[in-house]
Order: sequence, then C-alpha cells, then structure tokens
Amino acid sequence: MINEILLKIKNKLNNIIEEKGISEEIILEIPKEESNGDYATNLALKLAKSLKKPPMAIAQEMVKEFDLKDLHLDKIEIANPGFINFFLDKKYLTNIIFKIINLKDDYGKLKIGANKKVNIEFVSANPTGYLHIGHGRGAAYGDSLSRIFKKVGYEVTKEHYVNDAGNQIKNLAISIYERYRELFGYVPKLGDDSYYGQEIIEIAKMIKKEKNDVFLENEWYDFFRNYGTKFLLEGLKKDLKSFNVEFDIWFSEQSLYDNGEVEAAYKKISELGHTYEEGGATWLKTQAFGDEKDRVLIKNDKTLTYLMPDIAYHYNKISRGYDYLIDVLGADHHGYINRLKASIAMLGKDPNMLDVDILQMVRVIQNNEEIKMSKRSGKAITLHDLIEEVGTDALRFLYSSKALNTHMDLDLDLALKNSNENPVYYVQYAYARICSLFKVAENRGIIYTGVSEFADIDIKNIEKIVKVLIQYPNYIEEAAIKRKPHKLIQYALELATCVHAYYNDEKIITEDEEMTIEKMTVFEAVKIVLKDCLSLVGVGVKEKM
Repeated sequence: MINEILLKIKNKLNNIIEEKGISEEIILEIPKEESNGDYATNLALKLAKSLKKPPMAIAQEMVKEFDLKDLHLDKIEIANPGFINFFLDKKYLTNIIFKIINLKDDYGKLKIGANKKVNIEFVSANPTGYLHIGHGRGAAYGDSLSRIFKKVGYEVTKEHYVNDAGNQIKNLAISIYERYRELFGYVPKLGDDSYYGQEIIEIAKMIKKEKNDVFLENEWYDFFRNYGTKFLLEGLKKDLKSFNVEFDIWFSEQSLYDNGEVEAAYKKISELGHTYEEGGATWLKTQAFGDEKDRVLIKNDKTLTYLMPDIAYHYNKISRGYDYLIDVLGADHHGYINRLKASIAMLGKDPNMLDVDILQMVRVIQNNEEIKMSKRSGKAITLHDLIEEVGTDALRFLYSSKALNTHMDLDLDLALKNSNENPVYYVQYAYARICSLFKVAENRGIIYTGVSEFADIDIKNIEKIVKVLIQYPNYIEEAAIKRKPHKLIQYALELATCVHAYYNDEKIITEDEEMTIEKMTVFEAVKIVLKDCLSLVGVGVKEKM
C-alpha cells in the first residue's frame, strides 16, 4: 500500500517537472520528526537554481497540482526552506488489517520465482561423524532460504549431497575397523586421517555385538563402510529433523560413479578441449573462464581430485531442469566458487545460474567465554548438544539473526533467559500475549467476530503497527532477492516491539465491547503475520509462556 502511494507521488512529481522540461531524480525520505509528515522531498530546493525561483514558491506551485484523495493523502505541508511534507491517509492504510485477515498466511506471497525451479544444496556434511555447530548454521540458513523462496513463488528442491565416496569414507571404514579390533585386545592403528569421535567407538561396539569376532579373520571393508555410513547418516537425518530441517533429496556421491556420470562428465569436457596433461596430471583450463589458475582434475597417481565428481554432480543438477542452483558451503570453500562456475561454463551452460553462499565461523559463548567442548561428552560441541541445551526455536532464531557472511557468537546464556533480553523470548512472548488476550476476552464472554472497518479505535495509536504490517512483503522480497533470511528476524523484532508498546500503552479489553473487538481485530492481523514470519525461519510460536 505504501509502495503504491509512494509510486503515485513520484509519478505525479515527475509529470510536474517534465512539463517544465526538467529531469531530476525524485527522492522521498522518512523525516526524523513525525511532525514533518510520513515522507518528504527536497525537490523544490534542487530545482531552485534551474527554475530561478525561491524553493518555497516552487513547492507551492507543485502542491497545487496534487489531488489528495486520489493519492490517499491526508494533507501536504510546505516547510522552510522548501521541503514538501506528505501526510498519508491513515484510515486508508488501516485497510491492510482486513487484507491480512482475509489472506491469512497468503499475505506476503510474491511471484518473483513463478515458473522457476531452484535447487538449494546445504549442509552436505561428510557422514563421518556428528553434525557440529557450523553445520547448524548452514542448516538454518539453507532451510530458511528454501522457505522464503517458496513464499516468493519458486518451486524449491532442498538437497543434501552425501559424500559417500572417496578417501573420507575409506578412512571412516578403517577407523571403525581399528576400534573394532581394539575391542578384542588389539592396539588400534590410527593415523592423522583417522576419525577419533566417540561415535566411531559406538559403531564398533554395535558391530561386535551383532557379528562378534567374524571380521577378525574375514573380509571386512565393505561391511564396515556401509554399516558406518548408514548409521551416521541416519543420525544426521534424525538431528536435522529435530532442527526442523528435512530434505527432498539425499543425493549419493557414489551414485555418480556407479551410473558412469563422473566418467561421462570428464569425457565431455575433454572432448570440448578444456583439459590438458602436465607433470603426469590432468588439468582443467578454469583460468580461461575466470578462475585465478587452472585446476588439477586427475592427480599424477591417477586418483581424482574433489573437483571432478563435483563437476559431474552439478552437471547432473543442471540436467534435472533447474533454472537456478544455490550451494551453501563452509568458509574453507571460498576458492571453490570460480572453479565451479568455470566448469559450468565449459559444459555450455550459464555460470550465473549458480550462486554459492559461504557461511562464516560460529563461536559458542557461555559465561562470556568461548567453549569448544561439550560438558556431557568432553568432545567437540555438536548440533545435537545445542538442541538439547537451548532448543530448536532459540537455535534457529539466533542462527538466522546474523548475515551468513559474518562471524557470529552464539550466546547460550542469552538463549536460555526467560526475559525480554532474549530476542527469541521477546518475539514469542509478543505472540503469546496476543493469544492470552483472546483467551481473557473469551472468558469474559466477549464473542470475537472481527470487524470490517474501524469506527471507534484511535487510528493514530495503531499507526506504527499498521506501517510495520504493510512492510512485510518488502522484507520478504529483500530476504529472497538478496538471500538474507536475517531480514525477517529484524522484521519479527520490529513487529514484536510494536505489540509490546501498544499492549503497555493501551487497555485492550474494556467495558466497551465494540472498541475491544476493534483492537482485537488489529491483533488478529499481527498474530497472522508474526506466526508466518517466524515460520519462514523455521521458528515456532507459543500460545502460552
């Protein structure tokens, strides 16, 4: 609504100056002082020199051209030395309340991604241990982005790339086997590439319980590889589900080899002339496509680098008909962006169809100190530990509160506080307060039916709430286009602030039943938007706190 009004005002101002043969950028700003209107422009000041007239005179001429009713304006004022201040028709703006109640969670839906398919790949952790705190940040971001993209019209596929091939899986199988042998009195042979987590010992114990000593004298590798990968992958899925994250596709890296896709991708880029031999290795000519240097595809020992299966994987994604690909990767993958884009270009596709979002490090803070070890296990903190400690809602909210490309401190003390200092509590309490009001009204015999227009309520008192509600689609649009879910956390906090302020300043439930119902109608709209906003970042609401 506000955007429509601002566009009309700008178009009117443009028409006025075009008739004078002038072209000038028109800027409408929100004045610092409410007495100076909702929006203001200094256009008259900027035109004074070219028109050779005092700014105040130019402003007066312009204002005469405006139709207040057509532009949904209450009034226009001119202020020294030539500012034009616009006061919006607040009664018109309150129609947003009824629009939200009518649309419910369809309010804020956009068509930015209409008829477009997007694949968002995130987490993609090696199934060699439990998820850690960094994976939690990537999971919160990827899932929130997926929800937001669905809200703006995209057909979204959430995908997890299972790294179940290569050296890391081989080292996993060997590590489990060495721990298995240790259970029979042998000294484990573990090296720098081995896995030392408690989960490795747990898997070894399970295998011993099921198979006893059968693998001490028999072929063991395939069994240990498959058993360990399956166990850890199931645990990973379980932790993610408890974190409100579920994937549409779990894509196996091994399947790329089994289906011949790695070989086919290599053959294609080689036939197109994008590879060469040097020093016994096979190189990819990524530098010709914007990378800082060429990259090794096949090492001189004839083993593949990670780049080759990744090229095959992205070619597979493209072949599935997606219009847009998003990869969420860790900070150590920053240098990977150009080589992935280069490989897509080599395959004859638009490299701009891929965007890579890099997540920065997370520190866990407690008692003003960084903690790196779990008190329960004495090992590195896992996502599971954090979920048990502070809960999914608090974690999802806090993870999503910062831009992905910034370092963040996860303050456990703050997350556990049941006070307004805790931003999660502050927002959920706003929702609970609204629910409580409806319950109190019901207990007092007030039958809430809502209203279709406001007759008694003081529009000025709900002005801030109305303006924030109107901005919700804009926040969604920005969060989607710029891929910044944290914008919705900002919005939720802003709307919650309005709720608490109005609740504290106004008596909502009074003897005046009509007035009470009008105020509850406002809160019904707020309730719809607040719940929807939190759902887009994977956070639930609470009706009672």
